[in-house]
Amino acid sequence: MEFPGQTTLEQAQALTTSGLTSTQDQLLAKLRRGDDGAFEELVNTHHRSLIRMAMGYVADREVAEEVVQDTWMAVIEGLDRFEGRSSLRTWIFGIMIHKAKDRGVREKRHTTFSDFETFDDDREETVDPSRFHQSGEWAGHWALPPQPWDEQTPEKLLASQQAVSAMHRAIEALPSTLKAVLILRDVEGVEAKDTCEILKITETNLYVRLHRARERVRQAVETYLEGPHSAM
Repeated sequence: MEFPGQTTLEQAQALTTSGLTSTQDQLLAKLRRGDDGAFEELVNTHHRSLIRMAMGYVADREVAEEVVQDTWMAVIEGLDRFEGRSSLRTWIFGIMIHKAKDRGVREKRHTTFSDFETFDDDREETVDPSRFHQSGEWAGHWALPPQPWDEQTPEKLLASQQAVSAMHRAIEALPSTLKAVLILRDVEGVEAKDTCEILKITETNLYVRLHRARERVRQAVETYLEGPHSAM
């Protein structure tokens, strides 16, 4: 791929960015050369995650598929402008979320920021932030986790497809602002810094949303296990 007005040396410098690992630099160079295999690798790595995230903003899976297809087109068109200040994954997810929000607003199915702020009032904490690590490698993870319901709980949860389904339903029912944080951090394993960049939120806001999302899901699973199914 030619870079208008650039020398070979300048092209090489454009393909190496300090914000990326050497592996990411190599992948980016292949993508910019139009390597179909590299693009297929990128799609295979991130497509399902993008669909899952998009469904938090739009009406249904069909629309989510359209949003993600638009995202891949934007990725192809924007590769030359990508500066490598964040990871490729962060950049791609940021594009998708922007497009999903636009689509969601047009369909009037998107949870507005003002609605979230009403729910997210600091006076209505659903879980004490002190129960989570506030810094370091385990920031945002439980410091004081909920006590197990009984010694068989993990086995029962794993053995019960209904309980797992209850957890998934709880995740799907989350407001988009909470669902996005939970999926990025706990499902996709995206680092806190990258999650903040993707969602354009502060670290404090990230932890508040993550705490509340985890608490809602935990409560849903607890409710299921304490119900009539718990006797199984």
